[in-house]
Amino acid sequence: MDLPRNGFKHALAAGKAQFGVWLMSGAPSTAEAMGSVGYDFVVVDMEHVPVDTPQAIELLRAVAGTPASPVTRVPWNDAVMVKRALDAGAQTLMFPFVQDEREAARAVAATRYPPEGIRGAAGTHRASRYGTIPDYFKIAARELCVIVQVETLQAVDRLAAIAAVPGVDTVFV
Repeated sequence: MDLPRNGFKHALAAGKAQFGVWLMSGAPSTAEAMGSVGYDFVVVDMEHVPVDTPQAIELLRAVAGTPASPVTRVPWNDAVMVKRALDAGAQTLMFPFVQDEREAARAVAATRYPPEGIRGAAGTHRASRYGTIPDYFKIAARELCVIVQVETLQAVDRLAAIAAVPGVDTVFV
Protein backbone atom coordinates (compact mmCIF):
# COMPACT_ATOMS: atom_id res chain seq x y z
CA MET A 1 0.00 0.00 0.00
CA ASP A 2 1.18 3.54 -0.73
CA LEU A 3 1.55 6.44 1.67
CA PRO A 4 -1.57 8.61 1.29
CA ARG A 5 -0.95 11.86 -0.60
CA ASN A 6 -1.45 15.01 1.48
CA GLY A 7 -3.51 17.22 -0.82
CA PHE A 8 -3.33 20.17 1.58
CA LYS A 9 0.47 20.12 1.68
CA HIS A 10 0.79 19.78 -2.08
CA ALA A 11 -1.67 22.62 -2.72
CA LEU A 12 0.31 24.90 -0.39
CA ALA A 13 3.57 23.94 -2.07
CA ALA A 14 2.01 24.80 -5.45
CA GLY A 15 1.00 28.23 -4.13
CA LYS A 16 -2.71 27.47 -4.36
CA ALA A 17 -4.82 29.43 -1.88
CA GLN A 18 -6.68 27.12 0.49
CA PHE A 19 -10.06 27.96 2.04
CA GLY A 20 -11.20 26.05 5.06
CA VAL A 21 -13.56 25.77 7.95
CA TRP A 22 -13.17 25.10 11.66
CA LEU A 23 -14.99 22.02 12.98
CA MET A 24 -16.22 22.83 16.48
CA SER A 25 -18.00 19.51 16.89
CA GLY A 26 -17.06 15.94 17.61
CA ALA A 27 -19.76 14.59 15.28
CA PRO A 28 -18.46 12.68 12.24
CA SER A 29 -21.61 13.53 10.27
CA THR A 30 -20.90 17.24 10.75
CA ALA A 31 -17.27 16.75 9.68
CA GLU A 32 -18.42 14.86 6.60
CA ALA A 33 -20.98 17.54 5.72
CA MET A 34 -18.41 20.33 6.10
CA GLY A 35 -15.94 18.44 3.93
CA SER A 36 -18.56 17.98 1.23
CA VAL A 37 -19.65 21.58 0.66
CA GLY A 38 -16.61 22.99 -1.14
CA TYR A 39 -13.96 23.80 1.45
CA ASP A 40 -10.37 22.80 0.74
CA PHE A 41 -9.77 21.80 4.35
CA VAL A 42 -11.58 21.11 7.62
CA VAL A 43 -9.79 21.80 10.92
CA VAL A 44 -10.36 18.99 13.41
CA ASP A 45 -9.85 20.93 16.62
CA MET A 46 -8.48 18.93 19.53
CA GLU A 47 -7.48 22.07 21.45
CA HIS A 48 -10.80 23.78 22.15
CA VAL A 49 -13.22 20.95 21.36
CA PRO A 50 -13.37 17.96 23.70
CA VAL A 51 -12.15 15.55 21.00
CA ASP A 52 -9.89 12.71 22.10
CA THR A 53 -7.85 10.39 19.87
CA PRO A 54 -10.57 7.79 19.16
CA GLN A 55 -12.99 10.59 18.21
CA ALA A 56 -10.33 12.22 16.05
CA ILE A 57 -9.95 8.97 14.11
CA GLU A 58 -13.66 9.01 13.29
CA LEU A 59 -13.51 12.68 12.27
CA LEU A 60 -10.47 12.02 10.06
CA ARG A 61 -12.29 9.10 8.42
CA ALA A 62 -15.34 11.28 7.82
CA VAL A 63 -13.34 14.06 6.16
CA ALA A 64 -11.28 11.55 4.16
CA GLY A 65 -14.43 10.54 2.31
CA THR A 66 -14.89 14.11 1.01
CA PRO A 67 -12.94 16.41 -1.33
CA ALA A 68 -11.57 18.37 1.66
CA SER A 69 -8.32 17.66 3.50
CA PRO A 70 -8.30 17.31 7.28
CA VAL A 71 -6.07 19.61 9.33
CA THR A 72 -5.68 18.42 12.92
CA ARG A 73 -5.06 21.05 15.55
CA VAL A 74 -3.39 19.28 18.46
CA PRO A 75 -4.22 20.43 22.00
CA TRP A 76 -0.67 21.61 22.68
CA ASN A 77 2.91 21.27 21.48
CA ASP A 78 3.22 17.99 23.35
CA ALA A 79 5.13 15.08 21.78
CA VAL A 80 2.78 12.44 23.22
CA MET A 81 -0.36 14.12 21.85
CA VAL A 82 1.38 14.68 18.52
CA LYS A 83 2.39 11.02 18.32
CA ARG A 84 -1.18 9.94 19.01
CA ALA A 85 -2.59 12.27 16.36
CA LEU A 86 -0.04 11.09 13.78
CA ASP A 87 -0.57 7.42 14.60
CA ALA A 88 -4.33 8.05 14.27
CA GLY A 89 -3.68 9.10 10.67
CA ALA A 90 -3.36 12.89 10.80
CA GLN A 91 -1.00 14.18 8.13
CA THR A 92 -1.40 17.93 8.62
CA LEU A 93 -0.90 19.14 12.17
CA MET A 94 -1.54 22.63 13.48
CA PHE A 95 0.38 23.56 16.63
CA PRO A 96 -1.23 26.25 18.81
CA PHE A 97 0.54 29.09 20.61
CA VAL A 98 4.04 28.79 19.14
CA GLN A 99 6.07 31.65 20.61
CA ASP A 100 9.51 31.28 19.07
CA GLU A 101 11.74 29.24 16.79
CA ARG A 102 12.68 26.83 19.59
CA GLU A 103 9.01 25.87 20.06
CA ALA A 104 8.57 25.57 16.29
CA ALA A 105 11.58 23.24 16.10
CA ARG A 106 10.12 21.17 18.95
CA ALA A 107 6.86 20.86 17.00
CA VAL A 108 8.67 19.65 13.90
CA ALA A 109 10.78 17.19 15.92
CA ALA A 110 7.63 15.64 17.38
CA THR A 111 6.45 14.80 13.85
CA ARG A 112 9.67 13.10 12.71
CA TYR A 113 11.16 9.72 13.54
CA PRO A 114 14.78 9.55 14.75
CA PRO A 115 17.34 10.64 13.83
CA GLU A 116 15.48 13.74 12.48
CA GLY A 117 13.08 13.92 15.42
CA ILE A 118 11.66 12.34 18.54
CA ARG A 119 8.49 10.60 17.30
CA GLY A 120 8.17 7.22 18.96
CA ALA A 121 7.70 4.19 16.73
CA ALA A 122 4.85 1.70 16.68
CA GLY A 123 4.80 -1.09 14.11
CA THR A 124 1.13 -1.11 13.27
CA HIS A 125 -1.22 1.83 13.49
CA ARG A 126 -3.69 3.62 11.27
CA ALA A 127 -1.12 6.01 9.75
CA SER A 128 1.05 3.13 8.48
CA ARG A 129 -2.09 1.41 7.20
CA TYR A 130 -1.52 -1.15 9.93
CA GLY A 131 2.01 -1.94 8.80
CA THR A 132 1.25 -2.31 5.08
CA ILE A 133 3.14 0.78 3.83
CA PRO A 134 6.69 -0.32 2.99
CA ASP A 135 9.42 1.74 4.70
CA TYR A 136 6.82 3.83 6.54
CA PHE A 137 9.32 5.05 9.15
CA LYS A 138 11.64 6.33 6.41
CA ILE A 139 8.99 8.02 4.23
CA ALA A 140 6.27 9.21 6.65
CA ALA A 141 7.61 12.77 6.87
CA ARG A 142 7.33 13.20 3.10
CA GLU A 143 3.55 13.74 3.34
CA LEU A 144 3.42 15.48 6.73
CA CYS A 145 2.56 19.16 6.91
CA VAL A 146 3.39 21.27 9.97
CA ILE A 147 1.45 24.46 10.64
CA VAL A 148 2.45 26.63 13.58
CA GLN A 149 0.07 29.18 15.04
CA VAL A 150 1.38 32.62 15.93
CA GLU A 151 -1.06 34.05 18.48
CA THR A 152 0.73 36.80 20.39
CA LEU A 153 2.64 40.00 19.66
CA GLN A 154 5.75 38.32 21.07
CA ALA A 155 5.39 35.55 18.47
CA VAL A 156 4.70 38.05 15.67
CA ASP A 157 8.01 39.71 16.55
CA ARG A 158 9.67 36.29 16.03
CA LEU A 159 7.67 35.46 12.88
CA ALA A 160 10.58 35.39 10.42
CA ALA A 161 12.64 33.12 12.68
CA ILE A 162 9.65 30.83 13.34
CA ALA A 163 8.84 30.53 9.63
CA ALA A 164 12.49 29.76 8.81
CA VAL A 165 12.57 26.62 10.95
CA PRO A 166 13.19 23.60 8.68
CA GLY A 167 10.05 21.47 8.54
CA VAL A 168 7.59 24.30 9.22
CA ASP A 169 5.39 24.29 6.13
CA THR A 170 3.27 27.33 6.93
CA VAL A 171 2.31 29.77 9.67
CA PHE A 172 -1.24 30.51 10.78
CA VAL A 173 -1.66 33.98 12.28
